[in-house]
Order: sequence, then structure tokens, then C-alpha cells
Amino acid sequence: MKIAGIQKFSLIDFPGKLSAVLFVQGCNFRCGYCHNRELVLPEYFSSTISEEEVFQFLKNRTGKLQGVVITGGEPTIFTDLIQFIKKIKSLGFNVKLDTNGSNPEVLKEIIENNLVDYIAMDIKAPVGRYKEITGVETDTGKILSSVELIKNSGIDYEFRTTLIKNFHSLKEILQICQIIKNSKRYVLQNFNPSDSLVSQEYKEKKGFSQKEIENLKNQLKKSCPNVSIRN
Repeated sequence: MKIAGIQKFSLIDFPGKLSAVLFVQGCNFRCGYCHNRELVLPEYFSSTISEEEVFQFLKNRTGKLQGVVITGGEPTIFTDLIQFIKKIKSLGFNVKLDTNGSNPEVLKEIIENNLVDYIAMDIKAPVGRYKEITGVETDTGKILSSVELIKNSGIDYEFRTTLIKNFHSLKEILQICQIIKNSKRYVLQNFNPSDSLVSQEYKEKKGFSQKEIENLKNQLKKSCPNVSIRN
């Protein structure tokens, strides 16, 4: 695993758990709005943290933290992810995995072996617009497979979408609601431009106002009754 950073304490990344957050270096998508270019674009990569250092940190937090979040980047592109999770679980931590859903084969093995306690999957857009927002050719059949795996896993989970003005409309979000129909939890989070975006073109784009998001949430209630907003 290529771990580029550790957030030593979080109250918000793992619902209901005091957690540490591990950031992997590397991603198979190139979403322009992503604000972690140092985890996505090789030209911005810095030195990584050794696994020995990661696990020494976690051992020191045993009994103090309840969970570990593995995020990125995209964790499922790493062939040693499963062994890495097993080592974390052996220390007694709950594990949350953040993923873009592009590798359902990996998710299937993780789910079947009860290796995670929470999965958060980003739904970027309706399937017809995936290439536009991810910047790469995307097998949307794999995205749909991941959705079904997660929904039927018996594991706690959420799907989430980052809202970009003039890209995500009510129509697009309703299409996403059909993809994740009858899901346990759907979270809308707002896009905020920054200096560390994958694509500088997105610096000119905006998120929704609070009123617009609330209106959108109210209009979605029938199709996505479990929709919520994360500020």
C-alpha cells in the first residue's frame, strides 16, 4: 500500500466512530473537481509513509480510537489492500472503506470475508456522464455491480455525490437515485473550489447554495427518502 498521509483523529469521517484516516496515493479516475491532486496526479506525489510507521501509529492508538478509514485516491487499485485491511482488523479496529466503485471484484472479496464495517461509495454522475466527470473511459457496468454488491452486503454503507453547479441538476440526481434505488443512505455534499484541484478548470465552477441544496433535497424525498446533506 502507498500511504501518503495520516489524519490522526476524526469525528466525522466514520459515522459513530472516533477514527484515524489513511490516505492512499494513486487513483484510476481523474475527476477534475477532486481536491486531492497530490493523491491522484503522479507529478504531485510526495514521499509515502512506510507500513511499519502506519502500524506503529495504529498500535499506539489501540483503545483510544475505534475505527480506521481507508480513503484516497482509490484504495481498491492496490493488490495488497485485503492483506492491509486484515492487519488493521487484527488490531481490533473497525474499518471504513471509501471507494469509487470501479473494482467490484475487490469489493466482493472484501464483503464476503467481512473485512470492513462501513463502505462509502461515490456516485459521480448518471452512467451516461461518467467519462465526462471522471476524465477516463469507465466501465459503468462495474459501477452498477458495485452498487448492488454494497446494497446487498449487510454492511453499513452510504452512497454520496458531490454537487457541482451547472453539472448536476435535479434530472441528473433523480437518475442517480434510480441507480441506488432503495439504498440505506444517500449523501449530498457540496463542491468547494480550492487550489489543489485535479483540474484547474474547476476553479471557475461553483457548488450549490444552501437554499438550493435544501430545495433539491426536498424534491428528492420521494425518490430517495434517505437523502441527507453533508456540509
